[in-house]
Amino acid sequence: MSYWKAAQPGDPVVAIDTPALVLDLDAFERNLQRMADALRGRNVRLRAHAKSHKCPEIALRQVALGAVGICCQKVGEAAVFVEAGIGDILVTNQVMGDAKLRRLAPLARKARIGVLADHPQQVQALAAAAQAHAVTLDVYAEVNVGANRCGVAPGDEAVQLARQIAGSAGLRFAGLQCYHGPAQHLRSPQQRAAAIKEAIAAARMTRDAIEACGIAVERVTGAGTGTFLHERDSGVFNELQAGSYIFLDRDYGDNERGEGDVPFEHALFVRTTVMSRATPQRAIVDAGLKASSVDSGMPAVWQRPDLRYVKAADEHGVLATADAAAVSLGDVLMLVPGHCDPTVNLYDELVCVRGDSVEALWPVAARGALL
Repeated sequence: MSYWKAAQPGDPVVAIDTPALVLDLDAFERNLQRMADALRGRNVRLRAHAKSHKCPEIALRQVALGAVGICCQKVGEAAVFVEAGIGDILVTNQVMGDAKLRRLAPLARKARIGVLADHPQQVQALAAAAQAHAVTLDVYAEVNVGANRCGVAPGDEAVQLARQIAGSAGLRFAGLQCYHGPAQHLRSPQQRAAAIKEAIAAARMTRDAIEACGIAVERVTGAGTGTFLHERDSGVFNELQAGSYIFLDRDYGDNERGEGDVPFEHALFVRTTVMSRATPQRAIVDAGLKASSVDSGMPAVWQRPDLRYVKAADEHGVLATADAAAVSLGDVLMLVPGHCDPTVNLYDELVCVRGDSVEALWPVAARGALL
């Protein structure tokens, strides 16, 4: 935990110390509402992905607006959200190791807990853990629909895995996980549509093959902020796992918007101060690698297209300023992080602002939940 807080509720925005992770509540709430509106009246539900925010306050607001529950990636994250009162959680990951399974299974006494499998050994381990703790776990067969990360092949491999899950004491076959991660960041709408068309075909074929064996496929879940409208309209997916829509990081903002795409707004920022101005060609800010993740590229300088964030060190960010308007020592700038998920994980709390004042501090309670 930080020794000092960047701000307190009631402080003016101009008094927020830097670097700080700032959430624009007005933009955030508009993003929440736009997602709810996009799903209203459709037989498709939202299971919002909490790995983007790791914040119980945000998860509770997503559920209040209609989300059935959340996704997370780690058992440690799931435990935080169970304790916060979230009653339906899917760990969109494979969970291996006795220690993790001993922590996962008891969570099912307090909430509905789901988890993924893509190998018979995982199913055996999950069944043993569920029986040892006298609980039932929802297990989804993860199908590789184009991401080429985890997941069994569509068709026969998925059928065999579904049979095993459905026949295992302590487990409930809950459906299929069909997430195409790389498609989320294909820049043109045509590229995204083509990739998801193939994913939908693989998911449909696999669902139909499993149901032909007499096993019901209650749920086909997946999708993300970049493609969720395609899955929504597919007639195959009936649950969406979008998460970054609440923040819209720079990487998602770089996607070319297609006709009918939902206009989510940038709501998450890193507030930073110019701390060095040694030459006319560069300015140094106090937000480096420990303040903003650069795995998806450098952050953008909000509302300053004349400034480019070109390099990050541990505690320093380098801005190219040769052709920029005046930038002075002590100037405060706002950065749009390249990737919201790992950036949020760097902070203890979100400084939530509305207009010119700080309204609240929301703990990033699942920060660092790596296990």
